Amino acid sequence: MAKLREMKGIDPSGSSENKEDGTFIAILKVVPLIVFALLVILAGMDLLLAAPIATFVAALVYAIVNRANFTAAFENGIQAVKHIVLVFFILMFANGLAECFMATGVGAALINLALRLGITGRSIGLVTLLVTCLLSVATGTSWGTFAACAPIFLWLTHLVGGDIFLTVCCIAGGSCFGDNIGMISDCTVLSCGLMNIKIIDRLKHQIWWSLICLALAAAVIFGVSMKLPDATADVSLAIESIPQESLDTLAQERPSALALLDQVRDGVPYYLIIPLIVVIVLAFLGIHTLLCLGAGMISSLLLGMAAGTVILTSWLDDLLLKGFGSAGSWSVVMMMWVSAFGGIMNSMNAFSPLVRLARRLSRNVHQLMGWCGVLCLAGNVALADETAQIATMSPIIQEITEKNVEANEQDMYRLRTRLATFTSAMGIYGSELIPWHCFPVFFAGIASSVYPLERFSSIDIIKQNYMSFIVIGTILLLTFTGWDRFIPGFSLPENARLKKNIVND
Repeated sequence: MAKLREMKGIDPSGSSENKEDGTFIAILKVVPLIVFALLVILAGMDLLLAAPIATFVAALVYAIVNRANFTAAFENGIQAVKHIVLVFFILMFANGLAECFMATGVGAALINLALRLGITGRSIGLVTLLVTCLLSVATGTSWGTFAACAPIFLWLTHLVGGDIFLTVCCIAGGSCFGDNIGMISDCTVLSCGLMNIKIIDRLKHQIWWSLICLALAAAVIFGVSMKLPDATADVSLAIESIPQESLDTLAQERPSALALLDQVRDGVPYYLIIPLIVVIVLAFLGIHTLLCLGAGMISSLLLGMAAGTVILTSWLDDLLLKGFGSAGSWSVVMMMWVSAFGGIMNSMNAFSPLVRLARRLSRNVHQLMGWCGVLCLAGNVALADETAQIATMSPIIQEITEKNVEANEQDMYRLRTRLATFTSAMGIYGSELIPWHCFPVFFAGIASSVYPLERFSSIDIIKQNYMSFIVIGTILLLTFTGWDRFIPGFSLPENARLKKNIVND
């Protein structure tokens, strides 16, 4: 690649920025990002269409700025995609495992175990948050968890006289817990893949911070629920109360959620939780991610067959085939295009103004990392899609860190781990605080469908979403102030320094 650039008279580092670059060139470089944002936000175009268009615009701008041909420009995008090939395999296994856990009874066992705590008007919010957190970790999908849990807990809330709007926010906040920290979440897989770090290392890095956020959210929800009634309700009655049109909506949006509802109503053995434990334990033992996910799928089959929830043919044809197929179509293709877009943009230093701004605003590594988090949140606001934000902002904040921080290889790896946590957290939980984002729009639509007594809006998903406010607020506060050193495993390396401070230290 370097030889190709030298032949074209381009700097081998990939930088197209020099002292002659003026305002026009700087503006031209961000045109592809503006096009991307306009297509997604204003035109409402699907990401699978917007990303290729923006990628071709980026390649054309690269060719103009660097006086290169289209082939040389697009090669930068291809190189970016090559770095995340493993992500595609992990994503397919993760989707397959999610379908298995939803349909074989793993998710239902988690829900029923949690529901044994008892449901009242006062406890419904807290129980909802905890159950959705567990289920999202088990399935790795926030949308699937929301679709599966909304019918149960919204109607339970109705029966016990709870706060419907608090409950829907608890479902939303808990549904994103596993999407941010779970090993089988596509966002976790993508954010780690782009930063070239192991998923288990990121899990260890953020586990205690994530649990503290959950504890804080649980305390707030419990406190605001104390004024609610203390009546109890039966989960079976709540499921039987779900209107047929709501079930029809679930059948279209998330068919596996219907199987989960039936299993929650009829009951499944608690030993079906074992596959989730298997995946987590193997991961902490350092086993390769694909083997961890594969072990989860096999164990869910064996225990599901013992419990009578699945047979081999349906496990193969209905669960794995569907899970692999859904991951191998829209998700993988979309990731390829978005990654190619980010690779081309990064290769021509389109985001150098952001790099310089973050540098000027920072007096130490913590502040620099904090501004990287703010940039991730701003990217999510602009693109209104968490995956686009992860793929677009990852090379930007990685460049900011590598160009401005002096650290050994181990410390730099730890910094990239925080960057991966930023892109995922700001992408997933930040999404729930952006009214025009697809997350709150989807959640409001599902909630309105399965509980037609209320018409939910995006704002309703945001108002009492304490989990999202706490996650976004604490990670920025802890990073900017350096208080992250008080959280086990969450601190940034002490020996890392901003390059301009090395002489003075």
